[in-house]
Amino acid sequence: MEVELKLLVVDHADRLGGSELLPDKGKAVRQRSTYFDTADRALSTAGVSLRIRQAGTDRTQTVKSSATSSVGLFSRQEWEKPADGDLPRIDGETPVADLVEPSQPLMRVFQVDVTRRIWNIRADDSQIEAVLDRGDISSGDRRTPVCELELELKSGKAAPLFDLARKLDAMAPLRLAVLSKAERGHRLTQAQRGSIKAKTVPLSRDMTAAEALQAILQDCLAQFRLNEDLLLDSRAPEPLHQARVALRRMRSAFSIFKPLLGADQARDLRDRLGRLSKELGQARDLDVLMQRADPGPLRDRILREREAAYDHVTEVLQRPETRALMLDLVEWLNCGPWLTESTIADQRAQPARDFAAGALRRFRRKVKKKGRHLANLDDAARHELRKDAKKLRYATGFFKDLFDGKKERSRQKAFIGALKKVQDKLGALNDLATAPQLLDRLGLSGDSDSAVLLARGRKKSLLSKAESSHRDLIDARRYWK
Repeated sequence: MEVELKLLVVDHADRLGGSELLPDKGKAVRQRSTYFDTADRALSTAGVSLRIRQAGTDRTQTVKSSATSSVGLFSRQEWEKPADGDLPRIDGETPVADLVEPSQPLMRVFQVDVTRRIWNIRADDSQIEAVLDRGDISSGDRRTPVCELELELKSGKAAPLFDLARKLDAMAPLRLAVLSKAERGHRLTQAQRGSIKAKTVPLSRDMTAAEALQAILQDCLAQFRLNEDLLLDSRAPEPLHQARVALRRMRSAFSIFKPLLGADQARDLRDRLGRLSKELGQARDLDVLMQRADPGPLRDRILREREAAYDHVTEVLQRPETRALMLDLVEWLNCGPWLTESTIADQRAQPARDFAAGALRRFRRKVKKKGRHLANLDDAARHELRKDAKKLRYATGFFKDLFDGKKERSRQKAFIGALKKVQDKLGALNDLATAPQLLDRLGLSGDSDSAVLLARGRKKSLLSKAESSHRDLIDARRYWK
């Protein structure tokens, strides 16, 4: 079992070798790794990679199972043996034999060529191997660069990995890696996605509440990091939106799992996530506003403001504080005091399904109470209701796999459908409420075109529909009993 912290080197990789932390140039090795899979990608679908690596005249066959990988910190089973040729040999010692039918031929899918430099570091009582890989991944005529740093724990505790990573980040900017080289290689063979939406978190009934929280936050972190990279490359609206969704999901997870958490550090992380989301908010607001504006001077002005807002987004994402937040989250999630604090031991050990049912009841009560007389609420109260409805929606998504009975699935679908309608109406009302403030900041509040844009909200109709949708939600049968 290997445990390693994987980081992408954003810039200045040459500063690492020969530094005070990595005091020599490191042992340099040229490596070529060829990855194999079946035509229908049976191995990658199961989270398994199979490669033949050549370094000089030596060849090694390696199988890795990445089912337990999390963002940045990879903990994987690994099987390794000498290879006597360029093609892999399948035996019963690894998961490959169970995934590949004898009639399914293995084929070369992609290749990784890197120059690897290796350092062995003693940090406190831990032994760490630092590996810097620079090169590229190729599949046919497609190619993507590789410049990543792996800090592998050989012995001792994991905390020194994070201390070393922070010191190295001060020399050369480092971002958490979400994908292994194998996963990057498989993505290279596919059409690039414009954004990464939230998916169902794979939870099981035998999980504890603490294990469920770890799985959920790892999923949210992965969604943020993947969209962050897409956003920096494209400055497109959808990855920005999904990056903010990931941040809201993380903050909601902190609220949902509050009974499990040590107060001070968890609150600090949640607040920092909130500040980051707010920094990205103006660009998202302008994207929404621009969708409602017709071609003309108003839209042109919004577009100019949008470009400036995206410049700010790029600057924020490149700050050391943003990289530090992601690293702090991974460390807290895997090594934080909440995992050992005796006063919350019972809450951590609670079955995930029992915890989920309690959380769903709690947030449904909030939405029911705050939504009374919805049409008469002011904008601030309606915004609070909208936030609680979002938390309830995220909770239903987080815990979806824990309620998998036939009747539960049917009721769950109806409940989520009703909840989505409430969210849609509250979201439209929120856009209507915030648009005047945004137009005022742009100095356009008196513009005739902006008056037309605001009139499209149909507030009275939206309020009536929101109130009706809220009644339908409260009447929907609960599936978590």
